[in-house]
Amino acid sequence: MTDLDPRFTQDDVEILERETPFQGFFRVDALTLRHRQYEGGWGKPIRRELFVRPRAAAVLPYDPVRGEILLVEQFRVGALEWRTSPWCLELIAGLADKDGESAEDLIRREAVEEAGLTLGVMETVAQYMPSPGGTDERLHVFVGQADLEGAGGIFGCPDEGEDIRALTVPVAQIPELLVSGRVDNAASLIALQWLLLHRNELDVRWGAA
Repeated sequence: MTDLDPRFTQDDVEILERETPFQGFFRVDALTLRHRQYEGGWGKPIRRELFVRPRAAAVLPYDPVRGEILLVEQFRVGALEWRTSPWCLELIAGLADKDGESAEDLIRREAVEEAGLTLGVMETVAQYMPSPGGTDERLHVFVGQADLEGAGGIFGCPDEGEDIRALTVPVAQIPELLVSGRVDNAASLIALQWLLLHRNELDVRWGAA
């Protein structure tokens, strides 16, 4: 075992009590638990609130022929209090709300709903936990091949309160976009920087080089 390997597993956590004080579109659980400690023995019981979310997926559509990407902009309540504009520029994304639906199938469905796009080949960028200190959400991020000729416009499901603007951006503008701070959510930052690093090899695999 190296220093980077975890010292403990799930067996080293004991959940003493679990309550669900809130259940709406999302769920909040309150856990009383204890876990083993690095210097030996068990720690004292602690209480932690957990924001329970379904697994999620996001995609950065990329057209290797046109050298363009597609991003979406929509209102986000989490940005309301501290951001000049709570309309955020981000990836196409969605939550797994259909039984048995894979992350790839989920994101293909969301691409149609949020941008009218049919995606081709998909490449995994990362799978990560956005904020494990308070939520169990896990996000699978892709880059997806797309034909972006004529892409863009207003999309979304009005019944769900969605009002989404899809827009194309030249890949050459990504560095400027990153520096500007206009994109400030983790999934989008990860995918955009990944594309800058891997664009050449992706173009070869997708037949654009």
